[in-house]
Amino acid sequence: MSGHDHSHSHGHGHHHHDHAPKIDHINTAFIIGIILNSAFVIIEVITGLITHSLSLLTDAGHNLSDVAALALALLAFKLTKVGSNKQYTYGYKSSTIIVSLLNAFILIVGIAVIVYEAIMRFIHPAPSIAGDTIAWVAFVGIGVNAITAWLFTRDKDGKKDLNVKGAYIHMAVDAIVSFGVVVSGIIIYFTHLYWIDSVVSLIIAVVILRGTWGLLQDSLRLAMDGVPKEMNLEKIKAELLKVKGVIDVHHMHVWALSTTENALTAHLVVNEEYLPEFDKMKHDLRHRLEHLEINHSTFEPEFSTEKCAQVDC
Repeated sequence: MSGHDHSHSHGHGHHHHDHAPKIDHINTAFIIGIILNSAFVIIEVITGLITHSLSLLTDAGHNLSDVAALALALLAFKLTKVGSNKQYTYGYKSSTIIVSLLNAFILIVGIAVIVYEAIMRFIHPAPSIAGDTIAWVAFVGIGVNAITAWLFTRDKDGKKDLNVKGAYIHMAVDAIVSFGVVVSGIIIYFTHLYWIDSVVSLIIAVVILRGTWGLLQDSLRLAMDGVPKEMNLEKIKAELLKVKGVIDVHHMHVWALSTTENALTAHLVVNEEYLPEFDKMKHDLRHRLEHLEINHSTFEPEFSTEKCAQVDC
């Protein structure tokens, strides 16, 4: 049986399940997060320069990268709403994957800078550091990051997106990091052990690395058209085989169109008796795939007596 049957899961009335995050809900979280963190970065930089605190400056650098990450993620979400055209038939959905990967690389570079500065501060220690000022500024940071993280937790569907998840993790980690800076400021104030400032900077770097590594792995996987982390090919195949008339499934490919939308192509071996009901079968197949977070699907039906001509079929 020749030809392809293209089946996309959008625009099918009440049976359609839209799992993509709502940009209107996410907009507010991103915009408020950008404003709050931008203001806090300015405060941290000024205070860090005045007090000679490396931990404040490194935390400011990390918060600045978060501002850039939030801005890029917001831009990517905007681009996903741009319609497809002759050059980009899926639109600009994959921009969210590119942004996620870029943000991970930005964080890795930031970690390298933090480690370098901390080592240099050990070699050339600061003459004095105002521990009480550091503690107060970092305390404000706890509030800023906690509020921003909370904004991202309000959208249940949005948290499934890699960029939203990354933003939430970064904000939550930043709140913990700010708490660490508060503790270091208090210790410095009472003990005058200024080297603690550099130690805290290295701890910040390790914490950021732990949170960033997973984001980098997931982003690389999606950028290389790998199967999304939460997807199980055997489970998907088993679900498709539950549809009456489908004898076998092969040549199946699953990949991410964006950080929220997944696609599938597959060859379906169909019982000849069910061929007149193939439209009904497609509806059932789409419905099952939607519940497995697959929004776009393309099927090529084959007779059970037909030999697939595709390589690796």
